[in-house]
Amino acid sequence: MRVVIVTESFPPDVNGVAHCALQTARHLAERGHAPLVVAPATAAGTAGTALDATAPCPVVRVPSLPLPGYPQVRVALPSRRVAAALTEHRADLVHLAGPFVLGVRGMAAAARLGIPAVAVYQTDLAGYARTYMGAGEAAAWRRIRSVHTAADRTLAPSSAALHDLEAHGVPRVRLWPRGVDTGRFRPGHRDAALRRGLAPNGELLVGYVGRLAPEKQVDLLAGVCGMDGVRVVVVGDGPSEPGLRETLPGAVFLGRRTGDDLARVFASLDVFVHTGPFETFCQTVQEAMASGVPVVAPAAGGPLDLVAHGRTGLLVPPGDAAAVRDAVWSLAADPRLRAAFGAAGRAAVEGRTWEAVGDLLVGHYTEVLAGRTVVAA
Repeated sequence: MRVVIVTESFPPDVNGVAHCALQTARHLAERGHAPLVVAPATAAGTAGTALDATAPCPVVRVPSLPLPGYPQVRVALPSRRVAAALTEHRADLVHLAGPFVLGVRGMAAAARLGIPAVAVYQTDLAGYARTYMGAGEAAAWRRIRSVHTAADRTLAPSSAALHDLEAHGVPRVRLWPRGVDTGRFRPGHRDAALRRGLAPNGELLVGYVGRLAPEKQVDLLAGVCGMDGVRVVVVGDGPSEPGLRETLPGAVFLGRRTGDDLARVFASLDVFVHTGPFETFCQTVQEAMASGVPVVAPAAGGPLDLVAHGRTGLLVPPGDAAAVRDAVWSLAADPRLRAAFGAAGRAAVEGRTWEAVGDLLVGHYTEVLAGRTVVAA
């Protein structure tokens, strides 16, 4: 199967869309398929086709500009390279990862060329519009509905996302969750030396991993910073970092971490807290669970599927700083409960490998192609 993955983000970018696109390309290559990635050019890179050291296939880079006020995010410019890539690769199917700008062009090109398309919903753009502009939610849903309705199938990462899409009139939606690298993220990476450096007085380590941006609401950890015997650890970067350094006194900011370095941080935490309410999935929750760490997360979006309240972690009302503080306090006071939640979390994700999830994706591709064959007949 020849698949073109048109993605709004790809490594070296660090975010859910980029990581999922990389894992998809990797799985397709390992299964003997022929993937090609189309993505925005990076800040340091140039447009064109290149072999990336981290990518399992060629990557076509489209000219891009940094998003105003958020330079870590790049937006693709209009380019004929998208349609050319589909034609030159002789694509059987187009995979649209988080389509919004580049993905819209990929969908249009696929439609003109008569190539089936699978659109993967990954970002709560309506929630972001509400956060950043205080308006625009309806317009965001119109754009989402337009591109996803044109696709042969839309894949939602969680039950909440699936219900949201259906409620806003998106047809042909199916569930496709995300995998986790259970070999990399595991309890055995707990690092005593790292813990001593972060908590020299034996403090309980409470961590957040992710982008530092307004929609993530990391400031909800302010109450946790004020707890005796607790040290907050923040991993990631983004436009909110300067303000958070003031809002979270005493917190340790480790910047962006990846690979085994990130796995050591995860496994060395005592509690993982995710604060953002707009997650369509929330990969970092899965990585924390794989690392054997109990989770506190908002009862909204993707975490509803991932966290079994009272068994693998605690779900709290979205945006409630007091609830976050109280949940952390209840876990801080009970080491046996933390251990039980951590063990149950690890057990819950052990079957959610990228290999298993990748095979589910190939099954969706096969069904879409079969459906097109039936229609053509």
